[in-house]
Amino acid sequence: MSRPRAALAGRVISRGIALISLLAACQAPAPGSPADPAAGRPALAPAPVIPRVLPPSLVTEAERTGFERTGRYAEVERLCAGFEQAYPGRARCVRFGTTPEGRPMLAIAASDDGALDPAAARAKRRPVILFQGGIHAGEIDGKDGGFWALRELLDGAMAPGALAATTALFVPVFNVDGHERFRRNQRPNQRGPEEMGFRTTGQNLNLNRDYMKAEAPEMRAMLALLDAWDPVVQVDLHTTDGAKFQHDVAVIVEPSAPHPGGLDAAARELSEALQARLSALGHLPLPFYPSFREDDDPASGISAKPGPPRYSQSYAAARNRVGVLVETHSWATHAARVRAVHDLLAALFERAAAGGAGALRAAADRADAAAARLAGAPFALTHRAGPVPRIFPFRGYAYEKRASEISGGTWTRYDESRPEIWRVPLFDQIEPDRTVTAPAAGYVVPAAHAAWVADKLRLHGVRYALLPEARPGFAVEAFRADAVAYEPSFEGRTPVKLKGAFRPERQDLPAGSLFVPIAQPRAPLVMHLLEPLAPDSLVAWGFFNAAFERKEYMEAYVAEEEARRMLAADPALRAEFEARLRDPAFAKDAKARLDFFYQRHPSWDERVNLVPVFRVAASP
Repeated sequence: MSRPRAALAGRVISRGIALISLLAACQAPAPGSPADPAAGRPALAPAPVIPRVLPPSLVTEAERTGFERTGRYAEVERLCAGFEQAYPGRARCVRFGTTPEGRPMLAIAASDDGALDPAAARAKRRPVILFQGGIHAGEIDGKDGGFWALRELLDGAMAPGALAATTALFVPVFNVDGHERFRRNQRPNQRGPEEMGFRTTGQNLNLNRDYMKAEAPEMRAMLALLDAWDPVVQVDLHTTDGAKFQHDVAVIVEPSAPHPGGLDAAARELSEALQARLSALGHLPLPFYPSFREDDDPASGISAKPGPPRYSQSYAAARNRVGVLVETHSWATHAARVRAVHDLLAALFERAAAGGAGALRAAADRADAAAARLAGAPFALTHRAGPVPRIFPFRGYAYEKRASEISGGTWTRYDESRPEIWRVPLFDQIEPDRTVTAPAAGYVVPAAHAAWVADKLRLHGVRYALLPEARPGFAVEAFRADAVAYEPSFEGRTPVKLKGAFRPERQDLPAGSLFVPIAQPRAPLVMHLLEPLAPDSLVAWGFFNAAFERKEYMEAYVAEEEARRMLAADPALRAEFEARLRDPAFAKDAKARLDFFYQRHPSWDERVNLVPVFRVAASP
């Protein structure tokens, strides 16, 4: 390596004013803040410091200002190039997409031996750990803490040996356009920095609801990055909303429910290790998301069930990889939150250096192999928290409920000078909720929908094949909706909830229809995408809503004539109609009575309420 000797020597002399300001900010929090020893919690112990001078090109705006401010996106562009220049052959700046407003989406790859692209990582069977900041760009601790951690990883000041065991892939800001919607007071429930970005993209989409439907250009770029690099761990760095309490960071590791190949056991092991290490570093971590079942009411308890795969950590689990959601607490200072991010990444990479990365690579491989054998097995699309809680000693503050002359209801006032322990019911016994049986062969999507569905499947790395010729009268299971309920607009779509079931039928499958085999590693993701009752399926997100709309009609006077012919020709139909008339609501509804006959008439459109996704027991 041809680094100038002066720069190399500088890395082992002194740490510099910027890092000192961070330690001072973290160790001397504002009175009454969750990190204040006077507020009833231990001060964070200083991280081990290896002296060095930070090259000017790698100092962040946050460090320069004592973590009062955070930099604009131009800083990310400068630092991405700066890392590549400062660590030649060990860091690479990667552009993996362009936002709708024309900004580059950037990542930094780092390793000790030049495994800086997907092909090199695959060739070495190198586990990749991806960590991303700014998916919600007002929650920007991940960017500032990630740059600090990455610098120390490359210098060997953090987790020595980690970059010989893994390749790190850091996305400083996922939601770039939202980051540049920059102003004060974006998040009044968050302490600093002075200015910050916005929660959603320039198209007003929340990227942490988009992993499955994949509509945002930013998400399409991210899914391509995930498919290329295939990280064994995907870390998403957030700042939480919610009540005031002492806990400074929550770390949720998925899958937490049983998963093919026992990936949940590996995730649980990692979770326990991260909790222990963060506690040893002086933090008050939580292994669950600290959201009460009823807002502002700790007595209502906390439900720790896993979320659907629209969220990053659950999406990673659906890909048979470990997902880690990190939520620093919004009422800690920005300096303290950045410190929590740094220490979480230190804990993760320390474990990687000690063999944890290889163990996670092996666990992911086992999950892939087991998922490819999912055919005919039960699979839980959703989970619920069991009805019996345990009591969790939650570190909160004294609070009172007051009548509000503003809202007319009640409001909660927290007193951060009075720490106390809340005895919170924690519902963390996870049970399957909606379970289905995986099809014996897979799914078929008719040719009319094949092109756009194939585009979605490619984004998710799902294998499929096109039928080269028609398959008339093929045996399938078809889902016909017995009831359809449209939900309010959400993330720019009209979600739908169905009642119904798959039933055996024969369907004509045109040439060009899409066959999606279940025998593939991404089988859990296939089921989440194509099962109509899955909460984040293409059906649930409203992509097939036209299937539930009637397009042809029979005028009332025609229906009157046809009904009389049908009754005269079919005694069984007459008996069925007379039985329905015993229902007073039906008997009073002229439209429903005529519709009774239309739905049994040869002209009825048999595709109404037919979901154009079939399950098949044999490959077509």
